[in-house]
Amino acid sequence: MDAKIGNYVVTPRNGKAVEINSMWYNALKIMEELSSKFENKQKSVKYRKLAYQCKKSFTEKFYNKRRKCLYDVLGDSKIRPNQLFSLSLTYPIIDPRSEMAKEMFNTVTKKLLNNYGLKTLAKGERNYIETYEGDSFRRDMSYHQGITWPWLLGIYYDSFKKIVEAEKIKTKKKELEDKLTKFVQNVEKTFIKEFTTEGKTIGGIAEIYDSVKPYEARGTINQAWSVAEVFRIILENNVKDD
Repeated sequence: MDAKIGNYVVTPRNGKAVEINSMWYNALKIMEELSSKFENKQKSVKYRKLAYQCKKSFTEKFYNKRRKCLYDVLGDSKIRPNQLFSLSLTYPIIDPRSEMAKEMFNTVTKKLLNNYGLKTLAKGERNYIETYEGDSFRRDMSYHQGITWPWLLGIYYDSFKKIVEAEKIKTKKKELEDKLTKFVQNVEKTFIKEFTTEGKTIGGIAEIYDSVKPYEARGTINQAWSVAEVFRIILENNVKDD
């Protein structure tokens, strides 16, 4: 969220941000694993303790019970997609089996997900903007204030998989698997059509999209991370065993 107009930062991330803390925990767990692999028990124990403290503090401070999601930054209750990093990484800082994880994921689904990606801010929040248009000032003001980004489908997909994998009740697991399959099919249908017939650039996927119908493609006309994450989702679910 790096939009800046002169010395004015449109979406400042001052303080303790949810995605930074999630990545820090993931990094600590990776260091614990590597230390163990290379037989440095002392460091492995050190990183395990740091990771435990990080997770404990995160669970106590970042859960927003009133909005059934995570704080974007401590003290900031805006609903943004950044909170998905708490669940999507190799070592999620929140337990995928927990009610916290399920509530957070359901809130993101309800408030941010559409066919073209995830909105950067939920509708109804202060300064929400759903169309990327106008002069450079207006465009920069809207960039991370409600506009849809396709690459965010990747962390949504990874979070969804974590919740499915963690579910132990067979009936609920089957229900979640069916929803995940439907999500993947919708991504494929939407973007194969976009890629071949409807996009700004035939053979590409745009950087961003408006968050209101007809979800007009905006920004860079062919964005690498949009293409990469969309096709990762599609290809992971269409690879056939030899």
